[in-house]
Amino acid sequence: MAAGAVVARKKSAGPPSPIWGTLRALWKDKQRVLFKPEYTLLVAAVLWIAEIGINAWVIHRVEYTEIDWKAYMDEVEGVINGTYDYTQLKGDTGPLVYPAGFVYIFTVLYYVTGRGRDVRLGQYLFAVFYLVTLLLVFRIYLRTSKVPPFVFFFMCCASYRIHSIFILRLFNDPVAMMLLFVAVNLFLDGRWTLGCCFYSLAVSVKMNVLLFAPGLLFLLLCEFGLLRSIPRLSLCAAIQVALGLPFLLENPLGYVSRSFDLGRQFLFEWTVNWRFLPEEIFLSRYFHLALLGAHLSMLLLFTLYRWNRSQESIIALLKDPAQRRHTSLKLTADQITYTLFTSNFIGVCFSRSLHYQFYVWYFHTLPYLLWSGRVTKLAPLLRVLILGLVELSWNTYPSTVYSSAALHACHLIILLSLWYGEEAAVDLHKRK
Repeated sequence: MAAGAVVARKKSAGPPSPIWGTLRALWKDKQRVLFKPEYTLLVAAVLWIAEIGINAWVIHRVEYTEIDWKAYMDEVEGVINGTYDYTQLKGDTGPLVYPAGFVYIFTVLYYVTGRGRDVRLGQYLFAVFYLVTLLLVFRIYLRTSKVPPFVFFFMCCASYRIHSIFILRLFNDPVAMMLLFVAVNLFLDGRWTLGCCFYSLAVSVKMNVLLFAPGLLFLLLCEFGLLRSIPRLSLCAAIQVALGLPFLLENPLGYVSRSFDLGRQFLFEWTVNWRFLPEEIFLSRYFHLALLGAHLSMLLLFTLYRWNRSQESIIALLKDPAQRRHTSLKLTADQITYTLFTSNFIGVCFSRSLHYQFYVWYFHTLPYLLWSGRVTKLAPLLRVLILGLVELSWNTYPSTVYSSAALHACHLIILLSLWYGEEAAVDLHKRK
């Protein structure tokens, strides 16, 4: 009787559920899941869900560190109280040095967090910014389909510094980069005008986003030619004027000189990338001019020999695409991403100084730069090692001679690999 019951139970057990079957298949094929870009969506979804818990854990278990949040609140409070002269706006850490978009966004945060006093709520809001940024970045990697999914673990869950910048320090850099990644996604969708709007909004939060500008200008010329690019460039400028109008009417020179201060002097004690130099060289204007020259030279070289993959000259790109000698193909997701990310990376490499919060300027682009298909001469393990050394350099506080030298070495390897990558070499050979 008992044996019959057992047989009956076995017969009643139906076929395994489709979900269970899929999970078993994925487990058997786990190596493909980790290494094949077609599984990007699956791995990204798992990591993004895990990040919800990680962010909550960090907020509750790791102590918040006050650096700039109170200063941000003091600065926007000055505007709320009626001060529109930028030279009169300041916080605990110094004068207001960010464009008007920063003021509007952090004014909203000021009110939502009870005049900035509810820091815990602010941390949760920045956790939302972090998760939105990850979604935007994952979508870029899904569209380009270049990076093996296992790398995404190093891009999110494993980075202490990035979590710190977002939810333990509440810097404005993550807000600017979130808006920038919205713009990049819109460019990938072919929505260039709306993308330019979000790009300009990102610049209005912090001007480091201008490092993407040379790449964006090149892409606009490729896609539209000079005449049809002018309205989009004008839109970017108009947004800056509209956002800054209350401050421009009060003190135009004060607003421009403070919010877009290209000659701002950085303190040696906070530098991450130039610690191995004597302080007098770090502060030297000749050193700054040399870095600017190297930056512009590298941009020119990449524009001529790496970004331009068509058979047209750079001058020919000024023409309307319909009037060019060769039929212009639509820009691919890979070309758009490569041009924007390398433009920004070159700027980071030749920055006069990098502070700890500046890591977010290029952190999410590093996997693409290392696995984009142009870097073919680096073994996968070496690429992971480079990511690890970059992370270690940014986690070394205070920075040391060795940490800043290691950071430059990693940057140099990435830059040379992008220049000598096989795809780039093939494109150059075709043009010849």
